[in-house]
Amino acid sequence: MAVVARGPWLPRAWLCRWGLDSPLSPKRQPGFPRNPPLALCYRRAGPGCGRHYRAALCAELKQPLAIEEVASRPVRPHEVRVDVHFCGVNFADILVCHGQYQEKPQLPFIPGMEFSGTVLEIGTDVSIVKEGDRVIGVSGFNGMAEECVIDQKMLWQIPERAPLREAAALPVSYGTAILALEHRARTRPGETVLVTAAAGATGLAVIDVATNVLQAQVFVIAATGSDKKCKLALQKGAQSTVNYSQGSLKEAVRKLVGSAGVNVAIDTVGGDVFLEALRSLAWEGRIVVVGFAGGNIASVPANLLLLKNISAMGLYWGRYKEQSFPVFSRTLSSALQYCQQGRIQPHIGAVFKLEEVNDAFLHVIQRKSTGKVLISLK
Repeated sequence: MAVVARGPWLPRAWLCRWGLDSPLSPKRQPGFPRNPPLALCYRRAGPGCGRHYRAALCAELKQPLAIEEVASRPVRPHEVRVDVHFCGVNFADILVCHGQYQEKPQLPFIPGMEFSGTVLEIGTDVSIVKEGDRVIGVSGFNGMAEECVIDQKMLWQIPERAPLREAAALPVSYGTAILALEHRARTRPGETVLVTAAAGATGLAVIDVATNVLQAQVFVIAATGSDKKCKLALQKGAQSTVNYSQGSLKEAVRKLVGSAGVNVAIDTVGGDVFLEALRSLAWEGRIVVVGFAGGNIASVPANLLLLKNISAMGLYWGRYKEQSFPVFSRTLSSALQYCQQGRIQPHIGAVFKLEEVNDAFLHVIQRKSTGKVLISLK
């Protein structure tokens, strides 16, 4: 039995802003309600199909995902079959389903870059995990399913003290935070760190790692201008917050740290927020570009780099899998170790069922949640 789920439409204004205009927009489809109720259709798997599992399927770009039964396939010698418990929802999942991401998997495909679960079956050459082990995985784009077959090298064992739910939030957000702070910016204890979009999954991970692992002084910029999110950032370890919608970010930071500026800035917003963060850096400060959640990509004024010997650098987390896998693997091992030691604590903002995957996407797009959004497969 297969279930096809058609969830709420993505808002046209947001899609236009990102160049993701959808043919399913209410303006394109007269007569459809703006937020129709979840419709469920059923269809039987054909005879002789063998064992099946449910998955969120992107069969056509810019269309709602369908929940369908997918046939299981045998594991190859180096592969592992995982019973998926939780899958993280990332902005990249939404972009790839609209054909707007750097990677463009062939249709149809299953989105989902990160997951947690237990090992069901291992191939003949697998040595790093065994049946029953709890693991996190980095799957590219096939994690939003009840099971996932994956190469053994893309799995990491979850320590006993780490719950499966929190572990699912580690790979993308904490992998990015650790790479940005430790590997790219080389943040040292006692340095000041400025992080934008501080209540998002990556922003909270940066606060967590900077404060509780690196013992840095963290000054946080709440990108949405929400007092509630500023309060959450303080609860998670930030020493100060700034609502940048209420005035100049640079001037607000100056009042907090003085004219010297901050040592490190981690920016996920882009546009004017990036430029203000750049201007807030101290002598030999470093800014790491992680994303462009604000929708605009700023040009870097080279004279600002020269005047204070500033370094501006990028971080494309997923690219490390191909270009520098040992570094990539170490970041996830470190995240698991920090979690085991109780030094970090991922913040889960919302959990949706698999049938609610389109609602989860809308939740992320509209920035209704703080921290990580998860899909529960159980």
